[in-house]
This record gives sequence, structure tokens and C-alpha cells, in this order.
Amino acid sequence: MTRQLPRRWPRGIRWFIGLGLALSALAVAGFVWLFFLGGVAISDRTMIWRMLRNGGIDPPPAAVVARQLVVPPGFSVSLWATDLPSARLMVPTPSGDLILSQPRGGFVVLLLADRNGDSRSDGRRILFEGLDRPNGVDLHDGWLYVAEATQVSRVRFDTERGSTQGALEPLITGLTADGNHWRKTARVGPDGKLYLGQGSTCNVCVEKDARRATLMRFAPDGSEGAIIATGLRNPYGFDWAPWDAGLYATENSRDLLGDDIPADELNRIEDGAFYGWPFVHGRKVVDPEYGSGNTARIAEARPPAHEFRAHNAPLGIRFLKHPERPIEFQRAALVALHGSWNRSEPDGYKVVSLHWGEDGAIEERPFLDGFRGPAGLIGRPVDVVEGPDGSIYVSDDYAGVIYRVSYEPIRDSSL
Repeated sequence: MTRQLPRRWPRGIRWFIGLGLALSALAVAGFVWLFFLGGVAISDRTMIWRMLRNGGIDPPPAAVVARQLVVPPGFSVSLWATDLPSARLMVPTPSGDLILSQPRGGFVVLLLADRNGDSRSDGRRILFEGLDRPNGVDLHDGWLYVAEATQVSRVRFDTERGSTQGALEPLITGLTADGNHWRKTARVGPDGKLYLGQGSTCNVCVEKDARRATLMRFAPDGSEGAIIATGLRNPYGFDWAPWDAGLYATENSRDLLGDDIPADELNRIEDGAFYGWPFVHGRKVVDPEYGSGNTARIAEARPPAHEFRAHNAPLGIRFLKHPERPIEFQRAALVALHGSWNRSEPDGYKVVSLHWGEDGAIEERPFLDGFRGPAGLIGRPVDVVEGPDGSIYVSDDYAGVIYRVSYEPIRDSSL
């Protein structure tokens, strides 16, 4: 006997279905407003759609790179490696190879140095796959450190052979990866300690997990963990100035306060310091929701060492150490600006150089520019590293490529 379906669903089920449909309609309406009416430029709508569809674009041809990307006099830029979806953070090996994380697919790969002289990587080798969204990678004292979404591990690494020995050994476990900014950045400092940056779950909120929106420090084996800096919405990149070992971290400030506020930040990290989020942003932008009634926390907040333009999204940072550089790059760092997604006039999409004066003042200049140009948007820089020969490598998770910037000193032809 065939069982007939009821003509009407019970009232409770109908209520839940109606609520679900209403919420879905609101979500669709919100996306339509952001995408078509909310001030997002046409080119950025194309960018967002292509990123949603496949996580990137086809690599730009070498001719486009040569025509559109601009570097300072004496420098040149080329495509060094392609076909690297979600290319994120890097660490060079002493032998000139490059280790790269690719969160999508869970890859950590070894990109072989250019030993045949064709200005391209000689190939690649998968070190790990199927990891939990690896992001931060670093080398120290014969170990390769890998920061996944919920843990930091290490494995013995032979830099001459470019190979791991044994299995990953978890050091720091139980990290949360909910909400926004789930990527973890782990690096070993000049003091031999392991540093871990972890962003917030939200645009602006008071976190339940005290480890979110902080920078932490551990012994190299993951023990002796401590939070050393708080109020850092997304401390994605950090590095140490070679002249005084000062620790600097980039920070992406909150969204949805307008095109031009608040500024994104570079913070000089001091033990125990509080850097403002979510109560105050930049040097003096009081949060409209969380600033009220928190005057003591606002007064306590450390101002940034340098302000980037709003929504430029500074990510990776590296201080330059190779001696064969123009004099103006002897006290300088490079910072990858990933670029805006929420400005009516797109901004960022470049690598900038920061130059420290003797008085501590920081000047920002363009270094690798032109990712937006006649050919459209061709890339979004993520990380910057310096190889042992002085070559500068820039990862791009939009086109899935690595660029190499080389410097050729201008020789005196009269000598």
C-alpha cells in the first residue's frame, strides 16, 4: 500500500522552514548589496568572483610582468615559479631553495633554486600534503617548523638534500581556528625562542579565547608558552630589525568604518604591551561600539610605529640583511600589501619598503608596484623573503606564483 505524504507540514516544521528561507533571503540580499551596490569597484567584483570560483587566476605572462610591474632603479623582477595555488608564507634554505606553504590542499613544498641559470625555479618537491591549512613555516637549528590551523609542529630537515627526516612532531596543540583569521604564523627569533601570531575570530569583538589576537612566545620545543602582546587584530607577519633586534608585526585593522579609516598598522612589539584592538584603532580612532566606557584601555594602548593606508592589508614583512644593497636599503624592511577588498577605490596591491631613520622615523616608499594596471589586477602579494644570494622572493596567492626581484649593482664603467 502506498503511503501518502501529509498535505500540510506540522506548524513547528513550517515555522522553521519559513525562518530558514527568510534568513537565506537576507543573506543573499546582503551579498548583492556588497557585491553590486556597496561601493565595490567593477574590477574588484570580478576579482571576488574569480577568487570564489577557483581561488586564483592564471599566472600573468612574462611580458605582462615586464610591462606592468615596476621596481626601483638597479632592480629587476621576473616570474620565478608558477602553478602554486594559495601560495602564502615562505622561508629560504641556506642552499638557495625555498619552502612554501599552500593552505589549500594542505601542502608544504620545496621549490628548488635556479641552478641552471634560466631565472626560474628548477622544480619542486612536496614535503607534506593533507595538512590542516598550513601557513607559517620557518627553519632553525636543523628543524623545519610548520604552523597549521590548530597546531604548530616541527620535523628534522636536511637543508643540503632538501628533505625531511621522520614525521612532524606536534609542539603546540589545541589552538582554535574558528571565525576569521585562522591562519597561524610561527617564526624563531634571534633569541632562539619560537614566536606565534594568531588573529581574531571577528572584525571587532571581545574574544573568549585569550590567545586570539595576540603574539605568543615559547621555548623551541613548544614549552614555556606565554602571551607577550595583546590587542593585535591580525598580527600576520613579523620580523626582527637586524640593528637592534626590535620585533615588528604587521596588523590589519578593522573593517566597515569607511574607505579611509582606520589605518592598518606596523607595531613594535614589547613584552606585556596592549595594542588597542578592539577598543581603539591606529593612533586615535576610537571604536564606535567597544570604545565607549573603556577609556582606561584606550589610554593604555600602544600607538603603531607606522601607519599604512586603510585596508591595504599588510601581511609578510622582512628586514633586508644582504650587504650588497643601495645605501638607502641598509636600514629597511619590505612589506607585502595584499590589497583592499572593501574600498570604493581599490588600494594596496604592492610591496613597499620601509626605511628607518637614525631618529627612528619610518618612511614608506613603493618597491614592487603595478599589480593593478593596464592588464587589470594580476596579483596580490602575501609574503617577502630574502635568499642567501640577496634575491628577493614575493609570493602571490591570487595568481599562484612566486616573483623574484634581483639587484645588479651599477658598476663604474671608467674603472
